[in-house]
Amino acid sequence: MALPLARTNAEAHLYMELHPCACAEVRFERQNAVVTVDGDLASRYAGPCARCGQPREFLFRLPERILVPEPGHVTFGDGRPSELIDPGEWLAVADAYASTGPADTSQLDPATARRLSADLATAVAALDEVLKFVPDGADAVPAEAFWTDRGRAVYAAEPGRFRAVRLRAVRDAYADLRPA
Repeated sequence: MALPLARTNAEAHLYMELHPCACAEVRFERQNAVVTVDGDLASRYAGPCARCGQPREFLFRLPERILVPEPGHVTFGDGRPSELIDPGEWLAVADAYASTGPADTSQLDPATARRLSADLATAVAALDEVLKFVPDGADAVPAEAFWTDRGRAVYAAEPGRFRAVRLRAVRDAYADLRPA
């Protein structure tokens, strides 16, 4: 079985955050190495859980072309939908990052404004990832695109949030909210 593709380091790290240890801890002292698995170059992250010490390991196939994000931009992947994170999980990530600050950003101190801007950039990038699951000519992410329990739960709670027009509107609103 082929390893799942991590299109960028950012996508691999987000995946690891979404998959905590059995003790519910996300953090672990990661050692990263490039290895070969079944003839494919892969990135291996391994180390003990920060809470319980259990060993953790993640293996991801590396893309043929490494994407280097532009400064100030968050990039999770290329033009293909993710193999690691389903559209419902991406929407939950966008929601989490977009909810970190106030709607009125005009009175923020510089450090808070930078943090909020970075969080909103992450939310925008996550919504871009959801949109990659909308097939050409379709107006929404299809129900069969969800493969995780978390993703299916997000979809089941409000399937209308996965309409392309709505996803683009929310994405654009988050981009407009970013403090200068």
